Amino acid sequence: MARIKFGQQTGAPMFDSPAEVTERLAAVDYLSDDAISTSVFLAAALGKPLLVEGPAGVGKTQLAKAVARASGSELIRLQCYEGLDEARALYEWNYKKQLLRIQATSADDDIFTEEFLLERPLLKAIRAGVPTVLLIDETDKADVEVEGLLLELLSDFQVTIPELGTIAAVRRPYVVLTSNATRELSEALKRRCLYLHIEYPTPERERDIVLSQVPTIRADLAERLARTVATLRALELKKAPSVAETVDWAHTLLALGREDLDEATVAGTLGVVLKHVSDQARAIKELGLPGA
Repeated sequence: MARIKFGQQTGAPMFDSPAEVTERLAAVDYLSDDAISTSVFLAAALGKPLLVEGPAGVGKTQLAKAVARASGSELIRLQCYEGLDEARALYEWNYKKQLLRIQATSADDDIFTEEFLLERPLLKAIRAGVPTVLLIDETDKADVEVEGLLLELLSDFQVTIPELGTIAAVRRPYVVLTSNATRELSEALKRRCLYLHIEYPTPERERDIVLSQVPTIRADLAERLARTVATLRALELKKAPSVAETVDWAHTLLALGREDLDEATVAGTLGVVLKHVSDQARAIKELGLPGA
């Protein structure tokens, strides 16, 4: 079976130090911390995939996007879901084109060649000849069988296509896998990765994120927002507010011309951060907001 190599490993390291990671991520409006910057640096330095786990909405996907922007890399994203299979994740054959070739020729042409191959995200990332960040998003939503498909890619940075052979990447993609921990990932998958757990930010860090994303908001209002969101997350909710929803709340206050986050404003704009009626009812009751 043939072993096919694409691309060429060239150029300087992606990052020189964790401090540089922090600086370059900040330049693309992603505020990192020591744990995140160190993990991002080590994944690049060691050539290892980075598994980022944590609650929905803490910025796992945004981290991968920010690494791509900060490093000038192409972003290739595989969105996982229940029922995802090899044809959608890795490759499939262009059956219509193969059928037309069979009908158009009497010769026994080989219809399992590059000409008839349709790349999907995993194969595209392996064959990319430019710096690439491969984001395998919400890995825990995919079926267990998909993890088996990923093992060869994550350990040897190669994929095997029976008709073509083994395709190995010379220029390895920077791989980020995200998981909301809705199910436990296999030990075999975890063993191939560095691991980073991200929790919701502290109110102080979330305030800084809001100020970075919404520079026209007053610092005291951003702080009040961050502390209110932290209070909401402490309640027993179906879905806690994400960091992106905190930023949306800041934009909402500016759009409404609100100068303060008083009880009436919180009650009137809860739909920006709480997307379940039961969560809104609980917040109104627990915080003593108008309408309780």
